[in-house]
Amino acid sequence: MVGGNASSVTDFILVGLFPEFQHSIVLDFVVIFIYILAFLGNLLLIVLIWGDSQLHTPMYILLSQLSLTDLTLTSTIVPKTASNFFTGKRTISWIGCGTQSFFYLMLGMSECLILTLMAYDRYVAVCIPLRYPTIMSPRFCLHMVAGCWIGGSIGSFIHTVYPMHFPICGSREIHHFFCEVPVLIKLSCEDTSVYQLVVVVTSIVLLVVPFSLIIASYTLIFLTVLHVNSVKGRKKALATCSSHLTVVSLFFGPNIFIYMTFTSSHSPEQDQALFSATSSLPC
Repeated sequence: MVGGNASSVTDFILVGLFPEFQHSIVLDFVVIFIYILAFLGNLLLIVLIWGDSQLHTPMYILLSQLSLTDLTLTSTIVPKTASNFFTGKRTISWIGCGTQSFFYLMLGMSECLILTLMAYDRYVAVCIPLRYPTIMSPRFCLHMVAGCWIGGSIGSFIHTVYPMHFPICGSREIHHFFCEVPVLIKLSCEDTSVYQLVVVVTSIVLLVVPFSLIIASYTLIFLTVLHVNSVKGRKKALATCSSHLTVVSLFFGPNIFIYMTFTSSHSPEQDQALFSATSSLPC
């Protein structure tokens, strides 16, 4: 390698976001602009929730955690992408690639669990409101939040360390704008079929099962709301849940497609579009 892309033999080369797109400079500035808005919006929401004691309820605590995962998830990806764009240097070190992959997976897995917990919180609040203070106590909520982060960290550690040790015999060029397991697997010259099966099983546990639980929760909520006599109360419940369900669908849909079909069924362009969608969801 020469010039701005000079690198060691262990470095990877990030091709970038839709490199063949004619107006890539416009796309990059749009991504940076959206990132800044999302960062400030999530940061403001976190500050408002934790700065107001009246908002220290399970629903808002979980919302602040969702904002935190979104803020840190985008910060794991966009600053490096922007740096590559402005400096023209597309390389990323082996350690940097592993670090980026770890945090992306950790935050993604944690968000899956947090979204599931949010659905359970709404289910209890709407379907069994009299037991809500007992079931969703602050202590229980904090324990569940801690469990989401710990579970995400453990799962991410396993799925980062193992694939990062696959041998790479050919090009170290990553047709993506950040390091992630599916795109790294494509570079390996080793048989990864067993690991791909492990990824599918993990996806069922962390994506399909939570998504099914969320859908079941909102189905029960919907059936309960239909029996509410107050029109105002019915609209309030549906409005609160519909925004959450929209985020859930946009988050789980692309991720289930990516990880359940893994690397063989979609192009790099599809990967980038789907990852872009799941990495920039507003809270």
